[in-house]
Amino acid sequence: MIRITLPRHPAAALLAASLPAASLLSITLLSAMPAAAQTAPHTLTANLSLATDYRYRGITQTDRRPAIQGGFDYSHASGFYLGNWNSSISWLGDSNDEVSAPIEMDFYAGFRNTFGTEGKWSYDVGVLQYYYPGDYPGGFTRPHTTEAYAGVGYGPVSLKVSYAPTNLFGLADSRHSWYADLSANVPLQVWGLTLNTHIGYQKVQVADASYVDWKLGLTRDLGNGFALAVAYVDTNADRTVYTNASGRYMGRGTAWASLTKTF
Repeated sequence: MIRITLPRHPAAALLAASLPAASLLSITLLSAMPAAAQTAPHTLTANLSLATDYRYRGITQTDRRPAIQGGFDYSHASGFYLGNWNSSISWLGDSNDEVSAPIEMDFYAGFRNTFGTEGKWSYDVGVLQYYYPGDYPGGFTRPHTTEAYAGVGYGPVSLKVSYAPTNLFGLADSRHSWYADLSANVPLQVWGLTLNTHIGYQKVQVADASYVDWKLGLTRDLGNGFALAVAYVDTNADRTVYTNASGRYMGRGTAWASLTKTF
C-alpha cells in the first residue's frame, strides 16, 4: 500500500481522514422519506441503526469499526420535511490525536413531491448541515459543512446533486465542491427484498482528492419496523490521499451491513 505521512495540522490531516458525513444509511433514509401523499398532514418518525461500519460516499468514518446511528424526521403532506440524523465517528481523531469529536450531527430541511402521469416523477430540494461538536486545537480548520441539494427521480431511479458553498469537511480551499449520486432501489417482489444500486462522483476542489464510489446491495423488510441491509461498497479514491494517520486506507472495498428500527 502506498501512503504518505501527513503533518498533524488542519487541512492536511483532514484530507488524510477523508470526506465524512451523512452515511449510506442516512442517504437511504432521506431518499425513502414519504412524499406528499399521506393520510395525515403531519408525520413524525424516528430511527435507530447498528452498522458494521459508517461509510459515507464510500469512505469509512469509523476506521472500519461498527457505528450506532439514529435520528428523527418530520414531514408534512405538502412535501415539506425536516430532520436530524446522528452517528458515532472516529475520522477526526484518527487524523489528529489532539482532536476529540466522536459524534456527527446532521440537520436538514427541504421539499419533495411527485408530478407527472401517475406520479412516477419526483423531485427533492433542500439544505443539509453537517456539524461535529468537539474539541479542536488552535488553527484547526473546522469540519462543519453546508450542502444544498437537488434531485429528480423516475420510478425507482433517482439522480441527485449536492453542492457545498463552504469548505468541504474541514479541507482548506475546497469551497464549491460537489457530489453527483445516481441510485436505483428496485423491489424484487420476493422475500421482501429491494435491490440497492448506486454510483457517485465526489468532485473536490483540491488536487487528487476527487473520486468515484459505488454500491451494490439488498435491503429486506423484516416487519415491525425492522429492516436489514447488506451491501458491497467500494471506491477508486487515491490511496496517497485517503489514508489515515495509522496507515489504513479509508476507501477500501468492503462488505457492509446494518439493522434499522423505525418508530
